[in-house]
Order: sequence, then C-alpha cells, then structure tokens
Amino acid sequence: MEVILKKNVDKLGYADEIVSVKPGYGRNFLIPQGYAVLATASAKKAHAEVLKQKAHKETKLLGEAQELASKLEALTVTITTKAGENGKIFGSVNTVQLSEALKKAGYDIDRKSLKIKDEPIKEIGTFEAEANLHKGVKPVFKFEVVSE
Repeated sequence: MEVILKKNVDKLGYADEIVSVKPGYGRNFLIPQGYAVLATASAKKAHAEVLKQKAHKETKLLGEAQELASKLEALTVTITTKAGENGKIFGSVNTVQLSEALKKAGYDIDRKSLKIKDEPIKEIGTFEAEANLHKGVKPVFKFEVVSE
C-alpha cells in the first residue's frame, strides 16, 4: 500500500514523501492519525504539483537549516540542575530541558527533533545531542550539565 506522508514519521520518512507500508499500518494508524493519505492516481498528480510549487521554498529552508546547523555545532549549551555531592542528578536530563536551554540561548528547536546520545543523563558532565533540522541536516552539538 502506498501513502503520501503529511508529517515526518520517525523511521519511515519525511513529509511529502510517497512510501510503501503494510496495509494495516496505513489504514489503522497513519491515515486515521492524520500522518498520511492514500496515494491514489489523482492524489499523486496533486502531490506532484504541490512539490513543484514547494521546490523554491524548500531550497530556502535547507539553506536556513544548514546555517543554523553550523551555529549549533559551535555552541555549548549549559543546563543547571540539582545534584548530590557525588555528581548524581536528582532525576534525569531529557529533551525538554535541552529544548528550554536552547530557547534561552536563542534557538527555537522543538524537543521532538532533539535526540540525546547516551540517554538517560543522570550525572554532571558534558554530553552530545543531535538536532533533526531538515532532511540530511542533523548537527551534533554539545551540552553541559552543571550543579546549581
């Protein structure tokens, strides 16, 4: 079964891609949740027309994403949290805190597009995260977890 994705779906594809999925996954999850529409002949024609119109806009977005990626790679974000004497954090650091720290630094990146390597973070130190900004633009940047 072929569907046209309306939104980015993890481990499947990006928005506006035509992908093949098992019929049950398409009918019971992707289409009812609004992540995709059935790829009929008329839908494919309309999709091709929409892609032509989006091509110019897409190159502009790609340029902006690459510019943001270069800024992020040079950035080190600091997250302050409560910690014990031995360096253990009370709780853990996740993408929500990382997204808030990036907003304070002036970068508005959705928490869903962030992935922390070696998650969960339960101690003080320097760690790496990856931001999925655009197709193929996934900068890796560092963040530091410090005690209050």
